[in-house]
Amino acid sequence: MQNWLDYYQLKYSRNSSKRPMVKTGFLGCCGEKVDAIDHYTSKIEKLSEEIDDERARVQKDPKSIMPAAFVSFKTRWGAAVCAQTQQSRNPTLWLTEWAPEPRDVYWENLAIPYVQITIRRLIMGVAFFFLTFFFMIPITLVQSLATIDGIENAAPFLKPVIEKSFIKSFIQGFLPGIVLKLFLIFLPTILMIMSKFEGFNSISSLERRAATRYYLFNLVNVFLGSVIVGSALDQLKTFIKQSPTDYPKTIGVAIPMRATFFITYIMVDGWAGIAGEILRLKPLIIYHLKNFFLVKTDKDREEAMDPGSIGFNSGEPRIQLYFLLGLVYAAVTPLLLPFIIVFFGFAYIVFRHQIINVYNQEYESAAAFWPDVHGRVITGLVISQICLMGLLATKEAAQSTPFLIALPLLTICFHRFCKGRYEPAFVKYPLQEAMMKDTLERAREPNLNLKGYLQNAYIHPVFKAAEDTEDEEFINRLENETELVPTKRQSRRNTPAASKISTGSSPSLPEAVQEHLEP
Repeated sequence: MQNWLDYYQLKYSRNSSKRPMVKTGFLGCCGEKVDAIDHYTSKIEKLSEEIDDERARVQKDPKSIMPAAFVSFKTRWGAAVCAQTQQSRNPTLWLTEWAPEPRDVYWENLAIPYVQITIRRLIMGVAFFFLTFFFMIPITLVQSLATIDGIENAAPFLKPVIEKSFIKSFIQGFLPGIVLKLFLIFLPTILMIMSKFEGFNSISSLERRAATRYYLFNLVNVFLGSVIVGSALDQLKTFIKQSPTDYPKTIGVAIPMRATFFITYIMVDGWAGIAGEILRLKPLIIYHLKNFFLVKTDKDREEAMDPGSIGFNSGEPRIQLYFLLGLVYAAVTPLLLPFIIVFFGFAYIVFRHQIINVYNQEYESAAAFWPDVHGRVITGLVISQICLMGLLATKEAAQSTPFLIALPLLTICFHRFCKGRYEPAFVKYPLQEAMMKDTLERAREPNLNLKGYLQNAYIHPVFKAAEDTEDEEFINRLENETELVPTKRQSRRNTPAASKISTGSSPSLPEAVQEHLEP
């Protein structure tokens, strides 16, 4: 309603000789003709009163109280003790954990009970298993058809056309990669919906879970499903008849044979994907369609131009897959490595530019993705070592294969050491560090008072509008009192209403403020 009012006010300012009129019927196509500015002004006033009444009713309704709360502490030490200890004898009665940043909260999942979350995650785990397994069947069938022999067997009348050199090169080179890419278009959206159903309470945790499953899906269907070509049932039958010790040998024989496919896949998905990322043809087309049909005010244009945030749930697992391919084929088929190097070179340049100059930072997760990334790198190392053992077992160097068993064992031991030594830094907060920072803060800024911000930081966005003015005054006062150092360009779009602090896309706040925001 406010947007329509802005549109008609802008229209009247351009031609003040005639007041804009609008019909009050269905979609403005029928009904009584009234003054548009007066009509939308009265509508907004009426809706504002209803919203205020509804806010007051919900705040007084005991049935609207959620079984979850955000607790702010005067010291980091108190927050660390509470978040990292068990609060009651019954471990499911009162659960405490580190709260996400205000922008990172996924409000829809806060009220889900503990037992229901457990059941939901079990259901989604089973659903993901069947999705991964049964998705292999259409992929392998289409992959087998997307070859010269497969097309000739399925459609013999196309043989004269297929035998032409240009079409034959396209089918052998790019068709399997394109078909596989088409199958994976909607997968990130499906996995994100599954993660939301599981009940995670932050956007970063939703993207981390979706990224983990996307990587597993790529590992099983793109890597293993493409290495061992044929129908899914034949693969299953072959593996059932073999002993487990023969699995590495089977994969080791098949891996060099699929190097050509992965080279074309890197060119189709990797190189073309990076080119599409820098060109952003899809957002460009969508923007012009919106600009032509929907944009009426500056607010509409700003929303149409909003680039959004970078998709960690799909981009990061894809890069991890190429890292896996590089590790596997480094010793098996080194010819693939230049294509991987070119991809990573382009990806570094393009994504660095996009993150700094294009995308908006939606939230700050305090490097929560890094343990997952490290684990996937270790997984790629172990898989490459097992594949190398399987390949050497089929060659004359079979006697050296038992000595290679030490490689995956040492890699796993290294991973366990890193997990025990460094992972706590990502999931826990040392009390010693908390006490040191509290002491330094009291000495450097004895008059710092974050109470005004903390009272409203975690209010639900529905109730946030009434508190916006106070938050803006508080943040402006902090920024005026402190020397600021810009970290990157100003974002085109301001921080969403859920939070008045934007870390990364706006000048940084004092260290003490950011430290309080992390818990």
